[in-house]
Amino acid sequence: MKIHEYQAKAIFRREGLDVPRGEVFDQKTLSVASIERLGSVPLVVKAQVHAGGRGKAGGIQMVQNAQEAYEAAQKLLGRRLITYQSGGSGQPIERVLIEEASLLKRELYFAAAVDRERALPCVIFSEAGGMEIEEVARKHPEQIRKLYFNPRRPLSAADAESGLAALSVAEAQRLAIVNIVSALSRLLVKIDASLIEINPLGILGNGEVRIVDAKIVLDDNALYRHPDIAALRDTAQEDSREVEAKEQGLSYVGLEGNIGCMVNGAGLAMATMDIIKYFGGEPANFLDVGGGASVEQVKAAFKILLSDRQVRAVLVNIFGGIMKCDVVADGVLKAVREVALGVPLVIRLEGTRVEEGMKLLSESGLPFILAKDFEDGAQKAVAAALSEVSSRPGKAV
Repeated sequence: MKIHEYQAKAIFRREGLDVPRGEVFDQKTLSVASIERLGSVPLVVKAQVHAGGRGKAGGIQMVQNAQEAYEAAQKLLGRRLITYQSGGSGQPIERVLIEEASLLKRELYFAAAVDRERALPCVIFSEAGGMEIEEVARKHPEQIRKLYFNPRRPLSAADAESGLAALSVAEAQRLAIVNIVSALSRLLVKIDASLIEINPLGILGNGEVRIVDAKIVLDDNALYRHPDIAALRDTAQEDSREVEAKEQGLSYVGLEGNIGCMVNGAGLAMATMDIIKYFGGEPANFLDVGGGASVEQVKAAFKILLSDRQVRAVLVNIFGGIMKCDVVADGVLKAVREVALGVPLVIRLEGTRVEEGMKLLSESGLPFILAKDFEDGAQKAVAAALSEVSSRPGKAV
């Protein structure tokens, strides 16, 4: 789960880390007078969205006074910000953070994260921070360094100081950075985060070290231990289909293809996407209905699939173990009768009560495309999607 920059900075402040003085506004609370209460100029106006690349997309603007801040915020609020991380439709700007500007002499990068290859948390740092950090990581990986630690023993000040020995900063700045790095390692473990990022960690002209930006991503599986942080979730920043799926107890991730997939089991779902790609198609999603989905969950899954206007065909691929094939068939029938189908539906069932499930489908009178096996189902789904695209080019389903 992602949270906004202003929320991340509030957590930093709670943990004793200094962040710039600022205030968050929406369309109801924004006014010149409220901005003037910040008492600082120049100011920076920052769109609060769950996507990187805000600066390049016009979502971060430096202004000289409260009136300019008000005007910049008014232009941002209510629109959608499209960045290289947001996807084509962008994300809605419902809040802006207005804070004292940081006039930087240098930009560094620091983050605490979990290195899955090493199965250890680490602090990642680079002296080449700022908006181009992804390019630095790609072209000059030697400039990105890692400092590993045991989650049962986050980095002490002494550990951090030793690990940052090669950092080319003044001694006073080094001490400030050591304290920040130590705090990041503790916070990563404390709140079960998968990523805590400061980019940039700035050095001002007067030598002060300042946390300019803040990003925190939480491990969804541990949110039950942090109800205060779970309450910060902003579903407006998430794919509405993923939100609906989560509420229904389903695992859904939207993709860019045009073949909707409904599968039971994560492994089979991944294999289904792979075989669709193998036969020249593009999966529109990952959707795992789980091993014991009810008829209502199958109906919900089907409605989520069909809500994607890019979908040109749907492949239902079920192996009935705990999940019974006749339950899936019943759910599909009820969903199709409630939702205008509009696209070809390919169904492959195998396993528990498969005969009963196939009988329900074949006797329904509905134009399903039944597949005899996994490969046959994938080939038929790809062919059906291609046929829909050629017959209705450029039209939404």
